[in-house]
Amino acid sequence: MRAKRTTGMDLVVRPPRFEASLWRRLRADNDSDCRETLFNRYVGLARAIAATHYFRRRIKRSERTDFEQFAFEGLLQAIDRFDPLLGVPFSAFARRRISGNISEGAALMSEMDAQISHRHRVERERVRSLVRHQGGPPEDALAALSGLAMGLALGLMLEGTGLMSGDDAADSRPNPYESLEWRQLQKKLVREVVRLPEKEAVIIRQHYDNGLRFAQIAALLELSPGRVSQLHRAALERLRKRIGALSERDHR
Repeated sequence: MRAKRTTGMDLVVRPPRFEASLWRRLRADNDSDCRETLFNRYVGLARAIAATHYFRRRIKRSERTDFEQFAFEGLLQAIDRFDPLLGVPFSAFARRRISGNISEGAALMSEMDAQISHRHRVERERVRSLVRHQGGPPEDALAALSGLAMGLALGLMLEGTGLMSGDDAADSRPNPYESLEWRQLQKKLVREVVRLPEKEAVIIRQHYDNGLRFAQIAALLELSPGRVSQLHRAALERLRKRIGALSERDHR
């Protein structure tokens, strides 16, 4: 019996064919959307490999997120260096690159036992992104401080909201430390992220949901870390204004 010929949408929705089209567009057109799609497609593999290395090594003063960062860097390197024409599955190619990068990073952590944790590095990046070095009267300094506090508060709300899962992914499970109003505001914030300009939305998703540092997002989007920092600040400022406008409308 002759096999049924695959045509139409089936060519797109079948995973192997869909992924092949992503690689073709990435290599031929340098399509950044395909780059992020491929990263998101294999970020679970990177996390799983990171977890295996973490529980095997348990380096003093290390955190699981440190190992995930090494895994993400390895995944980005694999995406850059993979040749789809060789016929090797990307997962097999990426697994070696990810494991190798984790091993190198873990060795460096052992040598630098006093290294600052990933969490502290991320917080410092956020603060540097939000602080604007400018002189002026005390009123300007107060406004800058207020803007910094608001930006950090928005970042706190964005964490753990499941941005990569869609608009309604905010965690609505009861939490004695969160009010109903806080959770509703989180949901509004997640919906507003979808409306951000493309690169700003990618930065917010990858930084707050996947925990990527600005340097890694810069590699993902092929931008400078300084530009990523600027876009991060612009995105939070845009979100702050939109959430403020929504709150004013709700209280009328």
